[in-house]
Parts: sequence; structure tokens; C-alpha cells
Amino acid sequence: MRNLPPMKEQIKVIGFDADDTLWVNEPYYRETEHLFARLMSPVADEDLVMRALINMEVKNIPLYGYGAKGFMLSMIETVLEIAGEDTRPEFIEGVLTLGKTLIAKPVVLLDDAQNALQQLKDQYKLVLVTKGDLLDQERKLRKSGLHNCFHHIEILSDKKEENYQKLLQNISIEPKAFMMVGNSLKSDVIPALKLGAWGVYIPYHTSWIHESTDENPERWEQFLKVESLSKLADMMGKN
Repeated sequence: MRNLPPMKEQIKVIGFDADDTLWVNEPYYRETEHLFARLMSPVADEDLVMRALINMEVKNIPLYGYGAKGFMLSMIETVLEIAGEDTRPEFIEGVLTLGKTLIAKPVVLLDDAQNALQQLKDQYKLVLVTKGDLLDQERKLRKSGLHNCFHHIEILSDKKEENYQKLLQNISIEPKAFMMVGNSLKSDVIPALKLGAWGVYIPYHTSWIHESTDENPERWEQFLKVESLSKLADMMGKN
């Protein structure tokens, strides 16, 4: 592990992504996508529906942002785009049902999330750094039972370099003393690395295609890849 002793001395604040880092999220969206394709099967095949939906989601990010509500609106627009004059009331009703079901999904913690946070919260200041719909993310955090593990909570409209810059200013911490942990290289790790912070990548078995990136994080000395939150907690434990 590169530069471990100096890193442990430098780090004062650890930021954690939420969705698919602390609790299950993306599998629910994949399930909903397939149910949506089934809903639209009278007018289009699954591949066409899937392609149209992802294109609509990406196009709508500047308007709707991230989260279940924007996803629901993108499904409705996809219905109108695919079905056109053949749009049926049951298509729209079906989308609303799918969206509400998605929002109401249980919050299932990843196996080692709670123990890892409990292990680290007395040694470092922990910050939750998530993006998406405010009400939806607040609901998930409340249901997770993890609220008391964090010194600070940031629900962002996006996770770009400038968003992390503002976060570090808000919590009055230098980049070299900050570590960001998450399952997305594009949103969680690389923007933090570009600021001079530490970036820790914990892969998850499924991810949204929009979170893919061609940038190689290995070119930054502050990049780390670990298998799980428990491995991170053991690694960062103070002697």
C-alpha cells in the first residue's frame, strides 16, 4: 500500500459516497429498467427501449439532475418518444407505479458499512457526500440508521471538481487532509484526486453506464483501490 504511514498522518476528514458504497441502489434501477421495457413491449423491443431510456436520462441530467424523480420523468418522455400517437394511459400509469415503487424501496446496507463507519468515526471526521434528489437522499439516510456516524452531510446536485472544492471550503479542510471514498471513479474518486485529495475506489458489482470514464486514476499517487469498507477501516485504523 503506497505511502500508508504519511497518508494516515495527513487525513483528518473522510468523505463517503452513499449509493452503492454504503447501501444498495443501482440494482433497483436495473430492475426498474427491465420492468419498464416489459411495460413497453407492445410497441418496442427491450434493446430499443433500453437505448432510448439511457439516452433520455443523459440528455435530461442538466434539467432534472440525478435521482428517482428525474428517472421517472425520463421514463415518461421515453414513452412519448417511442409510442408517439400510440401512447396509452396505462403506459403513463405504469411508469408512475414503477417510479413510486423505486422511491419506496427498502434501504439495504452493504454488509460492512455500519461496522466500518463505527470503527472510523471516533478517529476521523466523517462526511456523507452524495448526489441526487434531496428528499430521496434524506429519506434513504434516515432509513439507513447511519445519520449519527457523520459530522457533516452534503447532498449535491452533481459531483464535479468544483462541487468538491466548495465542500472542502465549507468544512475548512485542505485537500491533502481529505479522503473521498466511493464506487464511482468518475464521480467519487477522480474529482477529488484532481484537487489534491485522496481518492479511494471500492468497486460495486453493477454501475450506471453514465458513471464510466476513460481517465486512469493510477496516475495519481493519492489513488487507492480496496476491496471493501471493512478493508478500508482496517487500513485506516490508528495504531
